[in-house]
Order: sequence, then structure tokens, then C-alpha cells
Amino acid sequence: MNRAADAREVRDPVSPDQIRNVVLVGPTGAGKTALFDRLVAATVPGRRPRETHESSLALSVASVERNGVFVNVLDTPGHPDFVGEVRAGLRAADAALFVVSAVDGLDEATRLLWRECEVLGMPRAVAVTRLDGARGDFASTVAMCQRTFGDAQPLQVPVMGGGSVVGTLNLLRRTVRDHTGEEPVQRDPDATEAGLIDDQRGALIESVIEESEDESLLERYLGGEEIDLEAVVADLRTAVATARFFPVLPTHAPNGVGVDDVFDLIERGFPSPVTSRIPAVYTPVGADFGSVTCDPDGPLVAEVVRTTTDPYVGRLSLVRVFSGTLRPDDPVHVSGHLSQFAGRSLEGHGDHDSDDERVGPLSASLGDEMRPKSVAIAGDIALVAKISGVETSDTLSGKDKPALVEPWVLPEPLLPVAIHAKSKGDEDKLGTALQRIVAEDVTMRLEHNPETHQVVLWAMGPAHVDQLISALRDRFHVEVEVEQLRTSLRETFTRSVEVQGRLVKQSGGHGQYAVCKIQVEPLERGSGFEFVDKVVGGAVPRQFIPSVEKGARAQLERGVLAGYPCVDVRVTLLDGKAHSVDSSDMAFQTAAAQALREAANESTVSLLEPIDAVDITVADEALGSVLADLRGRRGQVHGTEPGELAGYTVVHAEVPQYELSRYPIDLRSVSHGTGTFTRTFVRYDYMPAQLSREVAARDGERSA
Repeated sequence: MNRAADAREVRDPVSPDQIRNVVLVGPTGAGKTALFDRLVAATVPGRRPRETHESSLALSVASVERNGVFVNVLDTPGHPDFVGEVRAGLRAADAALFVVSAVDGLDEATRLLWRECEVLGMPRAVAVTRLDGARGDFASTVAMCQRTFGDAQPLQVPVMGGGSVVGTLNLLRRTVRDHTGEEPVQRDPDATEAGLIDDQRGALIESVIEESEDESLLERYLGGEEIDLEAVVADLRTAVATARFFPVLPTHAPNGVGVDDVFDLIERGFPSPVTSRIPAVYTPVGADFGSVTCDPDGPLVAEVVRTTTDPYVGRLSLVRVFSGTLRPDDPVHVSGHLSQFAGRSLEGHGDHDSDDERVGPLSASLGDEMRPKSVAIAGDIALVAKISGVETSDTLSGKDKPALVEPWVLPEPLLPVAIHAKSKGDEDKLGTALQRIVAEDVTMRLEHNPETHQVVLWAMGPAHVDQLISALRDRFHVEVEVEQLRTSLRETFTRSVEVQGRLVKQSGGHGQYAVCKIQVEPLERGSGFEFVDKVVGGAVPRQFIPSVEKGARAQLERGVLAGYPCVDVRVTLLDGKAHSVDSSDMAFQTAAAQALREAANESTVSLLEPIDAVDITVADEALGSVLADLRGRRGQVHGTEPGELAGYTVVHAEVPQYELSRYPIDLRSVSHGTGTFTRTFVRYDYMPAQLSREVAARDGERSA
């Protein structure tokens, strides 16, 4: 976000009925950002759209006004690694415009996102792009949308000329928007165009009336009566709001074809926040908050959709107001309780409540610009500056009535990457920088592994990792390097062994003397540590028996062979010797530790590796490839079952964690983008001997 290039204060809506919040979604390369730029340029005098567009990596927002309607347009990344930005955009919006390339069609990620919107009951429409491509065909794209989405009907039909899109035929109004001149003009259709309109207009009107459930109008229409256009437009909004009717519009961003049609749909077809679903709202302790409606005079309930750091104004929070009115300088209560909904604590996202925050200046975003804004009423979206204590997904509410909005569905980051600071100077800054990034990006998880002593970033995929490392370098001036991820292994004894630990030292004055004979036996997985005293005859004085146990525990925690904690063993003290002067607590601790080290070798000790239960959801056509890939990862498949979505199967398996470090990347490849998975630790199990030697040698070299 750059410093505001246009300091003029924007007009603010006075009623939620004037507001429309629309999110653009679709795959990479479909043309979302180009369409986003055109929509902004069409409403901002003197603004020209960019000629080239890079793939978006983050959520962008533009707040514009047209015909007295205030439209907040959100542009989302198409890359699957940034699905968290898409989810944030869906939370902020009340309707979704799916941008579909006529050349590339629908990918599986888009289909899954459509189903997700379907579950939410979010109104949707489709903008078809790249109609000038060699394989671009509007009719076939509409047919594909109808097969996949349901009742998708075109509101306009493209007019092609010279290999490009030069206009649109409006099926409802029976008009042509002609872009062949310097400025677009609206005209009546010629005979050929009128025939095309008549061919498709009937199916459109019938669908609109049917899905709006306007039975009286449907009877009149089927009876041959000419239906008033305004009646159909009124039913259009009702039909779209049911989330069962999906308008399709042709667009061509390079010359602006379809932009006015998109705005017409947003203004007259998409719902205002008044009729949109509000997420569940609780008190910070989880109690019922009471009824929440989209009322500017109601209690303040707002959610931080995205948090970033601007080099000029500091912390910037994109906020969606669900109830009440947000004003600069107002004191607010800030609540963040992700663990309450995730069911576990999340490092870097501790629960927090604060009454010490005050709303900073408000701005309306214009993509790469900010314009001052006086208030943000219920239903609106605004940028809020200088609230230092907020994180993405936090709730802002009144101090007199604190609230907590249930966060949107957060995707689980499943790709672990270990990093370390490149220099001592970077190391000093790394912790603070990571905490800042974690507060901004709820799709990243930070882990400080106490066993491997590594800093691990859990991300959505390789592109997400690259973005995080770039943010550390460019925004926080911290250079990091990626290192080999280490697995938290364990050691255990595989057979019973008896051994003696003997410490005899004389160095002037009191010496050190302790002898203990122990037996080490393996136990069942998960049994932990047992200590048994079988000493008879006072061979080891009673006061030193706890010392033997303490020394054994300490050595097992440090590891007996390769430096990993040793688990699931029973240590039995069989015999020993002591000296009346030279024996001590520390001497017997040392002797016990020595005995365990003496007992450990490759024939008595094996490495244990963590095993995860993995549930993989994949399209049926990729099931065979996924199962073959699991076999190559030493996975054990325990069964399959039909998925919740038709054409999908859920695979239940157990896979060693060592084999899962790159699984998010590899699953995406073998499943052609249709696969998703969850993982949960279940137990430790034996690691193959050859792999144990390789891992131990590698980790030993790194530790050295």
C-alpha cells in the first residue's frame, strides 16, 4: 500500500443499502487483476489501468462509487498457496464474482471454491474473460458453467469483430453496447443481433422468474404476456440472492468491454449487506452476545480481515464492519481467541483482550492508494491505521459491550520449512520480525521446536514460503537461510541387556566412587519410563537409590546412542557398591548414566520415528496415483470411503512424518490439484535400520 496519491476525502454511504461488497475469485491467469483495474479506472477520473499485470499474492481492495452505490471490490490471488487471502476476501464480501477464462476453463480449485460458497449460501456470478483467445468460446464456456454450477444464464452475449470483443448484447434490455469507437455507445440491435437476443432471452427470463419464485409473474410470462423490464430486474436480485441463479457476463479488460455490465449487475443484482448473513458473534468468554443486525446504530461489531505494515503509516488493518459505526479516535475493545475455535493453542496467536486501543485514521482503499474516510458504517469496509495491538481475524467492538466474531475457516498450513538467521545481526531481529508476520498472516504457523532446536515456518506451499522469506528480507531487513528439516526422533532399547556403570576417581581429598549394575528392558510403545529397585542387602545405600533413578532419567532424556530422547524402557537396579567416604549423589547419577551409555549400541537400541494419521481427500480419477505415492512413502493405507463431494474419495492412512515434509507439494502434483489432506500425530514406531543410520549421521554432522 502506498501513501495516498489522492488526498481528496471520499463520500461515505449513509445507509447499508447503498453498499455492495464483491470479491473476485478464480485461478491464476484468468484475468482477475486486469478486470479489477478496469473496474477501478471506470469510476475514478484520470485513472488509467495498468498495461501489464503480475499475479496477485495478496488481497487488494478498491472502494469506488457509481450511481450513488458504494462498491467495495476485493481482488484475490489465484495461486492455491494463497487460499487464506481468498478466504479473507470471502469473509469481507457479500457476493462473489468468479472470473473464468474462456481458454482455460475451470480448474479443480475453482470448483471446490464454488462448492465452499455454496455451503455459505453466498450469491455468485461469473465473468468470462480471454474471449479473444484461439480456443476462447463464450457459448461453450457457458455450457461448462451450467454443467458444473447449475442454473448459470448469460445476461449479455459478446459481439466479436476482428478477432476481439467489440461489444455486448444485453439480453434483458434488448440493447447493444458498442465499443468499436473511441467511446462506448449504446444502440439498438440490428436484425442479426436482434435474432441472437431473441434466441437466448426467453431462457434467461424464465430462469430469473423461476429462481425468484415469483409464481404470478411466471404465469403471466408463460401466458405470453410482455413482462415489464423493471419487474424482471427486481426478480433478478431476488434470484441472485437465493444463491441458485448465477448470471454470466462476457468481459474484455483490455478495451473495457463488459465493465459497465459488471457494475450494472453489482448495483442491481447483488445484495446489500442488509440481507447478507452475519457470522456468529459471542462474548469474549464464549457466551451469547445477542442479536446482531446490519444497523449503523447498533453495537459495534467489526472484524479485522487483513493486517499489513505500511512503511509510511505503520500497522494497517482492513476491517469489515458488521454492526454499529466505526469512527476515528473511538476507544475499542480488541478480542482475539483463535485457540477457542481451533481447539488448540497456536504459537504466535495467543488469546488476547484489550481495552487500551483507539481507532486511528480511517481510509478508503483504492488498490495502491488510500483516501481519507470519515466513518465506516455497518456493512462497509475500511482501512484502519495505528491500532498496534490487532491481528488478522481479531474483533473490534465497544468497550461497554465486548464481542468476539467466530473467525472464518482457516486453512491449515502443512508445509514445514526450517530457517535460520544468516548472521548474528539478523538473529537479533528475526524473532520480532516473525511475530509481526504471524500477526498479519493467520495461514502461517510458527514453531520453535525444542527437540530439534529449529525455527520452523508452516506454510501453505512453496510460493507462500517464498513470500514469507521475501517479506523478512524486504520489509524487515532480515536475511534467512533455509535448512534441512529435522524430524523429532526417539530412541528405545530393543532387547534386554545387563550392564554395570562404574565411577572410581581419586584426585586428592574426597574421591568419587559409585558402582551400579542395571538391567534395561524395552516396554510397550507409549509406556514411558519405569524404574525398579531390586537391590538386596544394602549393596547400594538407600539414600543413593533415587540418585541412580535421577541419573538414568537425565541420560535417557539426552539420548543414549544418537542424541535423541530414549523412551519406553524399564531400568532395574540389580546391585552395586558404595564407599563410606567417596560415594555421593552425583557419583551415583554419573554411574547410572554411564551404565546406560555402555548398554547402548546398534544391536540394542533402535530409532523411533513419529507417525501421523493422514486423511487425504482426492478426486476419484487421481486415487490410484495417490495410493501408489503413499506406498513409496512407507505409508499404510487403512481404508477409503466416499467423500462429502460427489466424485471424491477420502483415504485413511498412516505415514511417517519423515516422508511428509514435502507432501503438500507432491500431493498437488500427483493429484493434479484435486488433493487436500490433514495430518495428526498418533505414535512413534521403529525406523528402518538403514534410514536410521543415514538420519543419525546427517543430524550428527549438523550438530557438530
